[in-house]
Amino acid sequence: MLKNPYIRTIIASNALLNLGIWVRNFAILLYVTDLTQNDPVYVSLISVAEFAPIFLFAIIGGTFADRWRPKRTMISCDLLSAASIFIVLLALWYGSWQVLLLSTFFSAILSQFSQPSAMKLLKQQVEPEQLQGVMALFQSLMALFMVIGPVIGTFIYQHFGIFVSLSITGILFLISALVLTRIPQDERELEIDDHPTHFIQELKEGIRYVWNNRTLRTLGGTFTVIGLAVGLIQPLMIFVAIENLGQNKEFLQWPLMANGAAMLIGGGMIMGVAKKVQPQMLLVTGLLVSTLATFGVGWSHSIVLTMTLQVFSGLFYPCIHIGINTMMMKNAEAAFIGRVGGALSPLFSGMMVVGMSIGGTLKRESSLDTVYTVSAGLFLVGAMLLFPLLRDRQSVQAVVADDSE
Repeated sequence: MLKNPYIRTIIASNALLNLGIWVRNFAILLYVTDLTQNDPVYVSLISVAEFAPIFLFAIIGGTFADRWRPKRTMISCDLLSAASIFIVLLALWYGSWQVLLLSTFFSAILSQFSQPSAMKLLKQQVEPEQLQGVMALFQSLMALFMVIGPVIGTFIYQHFGIFVSLSITGILFLISALVLTRIPQDERELEIDDHPTHFIQELKEGIRYVWNNRTLRTLGGTFTVIGLAVGLIQPLMIFVAIENLGQNKEFLQWPLMANGAAMLIGGGMIMGVAKKVQPQMLLVTGLLVSTLATFGVGWSHSIVLTMTLQVFSGLFYPCIHIGINTMMMKNAEAAFIGRVGGALSPLFSGMMVVGMSIGGTLKRESSLDTVYTVSAGLFLVGAMLLFPLLRDRQSVQAVVADDSE
């Protein structure tokens, strides 16, 4: 797969972006917890700033990604992300810490334009039988940074502070843009169709395309449920370390590392069986394991048990990521990749933002184990919604959109 210049270049860019994002996110998390004495509401706001743009801009970014040249779009987004980091650094020097949320918010907006462009390139330049393997490769890369990201982010922040951390992030974004210049020049057919259409028309076609496809429609229901499940607990892992395990907030890097190392192993294992297992089976398996692991982590007060559950969850988490992305890639035509992702992502991210917005308050009004129990139940519901697709011997094929008005 790495002989393909598109895969090789996008992987390199993705690695740089992942490292920059981990350094930025951990620095902001630790900085804000220092300033607010571990206030769960403020910690939740960090995640809201990171994921709210997915809900607000995914369908818009996906539609434009289908219209614009992918290479140019990806490079522009990286350059703008880097510029936003340096502007925020200047503002932070004179202002309050809340300006950090703007950096995260703006960078997340740009991701809604660049990520669909990368998927569009892969859809057009990778053989269909290799798609699940490519998704597994991306999952393994993400897992690698789950291992090293927390350590690097914590080390840089503790030794050099917030300003150096954000500066490194901006530099990594710039290098990513430079790497992307090595992608072969966008082909003419990647531009807008010879029949110019209006943005709103294309957006409606994308939504109708998803609705007419049984697999994508079912996936949308699952996205909605598991988005809420993830959102409820996403900002609260730091309280598992502090309250359940009796450790300081820096301890958070260790369960995250254990989870990431297991994800790396799990991603490698799935790469070996990617062609033999239906993506919907991978997704259901991952969600069922997440149900058990989430419930266990919420109630565990043992470091050994929590770390074990994090490893168990990590081994099967790639099933979720690879299953979702493969189902979308296989069930959408290249011309609709951006809009399919743009239509489905807000279902996940929108509910995730809802979960993150109420997770901190729910935890404060009830308990940490209650929030984790609710999240586990939602993962189970998400898996049950997919059960009808398990009877399909292969994924439902893409349905051509109805162009009529």
